[in-house]
Amino acid sequence: MSDTHEEAHTGPIKTPKAFAWLVFLSFVGPVFIIIGLVNYVVSGNKPAAGASNQPESVAIRIEKVGAVQVRDANRPLKTGEEVFKGQCAACHAAGLAGSPKFGDTAAWAPRIKSGYDALLNSALKGKNAMGAQGGGDHSDIEIGRAVVYMANAGGAKFAEPAAPKN
Repeated sequence: MSDTHEEAHTGPIKTPKAFAWLVFLSFVGPVFIIIGLVNYVVSGNKPAAGASNQPESVAIRIEKVGAVQVRDANRPLKTGEEVFKGQCAACHAAGLAGSPKFGDTAAWAPRIKSGYDALLNSALKGKNAMGAQGGGDHSDIEIGRAVVYMANAGGAKFAEPAAPKN
């Protein structure tokens, strides 16, 4: 007979350490797979924001786009400085979100070159991180006065817009 000895039924597990890893992974692996599947299935069942059929949610979804505000048309117009302090100073005093800082001639120079009309258009319609100011708490003339106030502090020589004649 021969001197070679072959084991008849050997498998991939040769050591007790390999057996321990196999047992561990055969229990832990499926647990993670089940957790992942549950998260996948559950995440699709969340209703979209405002999609409930509560009366408040329905009222918000069918609300009119525009609204009418009744204001005193004869109230005195605010100055550019008053509008700046009430509306614009939140960002322009500190130069937040890329806005030109009040009185910073270097930051205002390229904007002043574009002219008053372009600056007023940006203020009324919004630009970059700045939201539109038209139709807010201030009239377009008051926003224009604030634009002139800020631009003139940055080196411009714009004339303040006059109040409309009744």
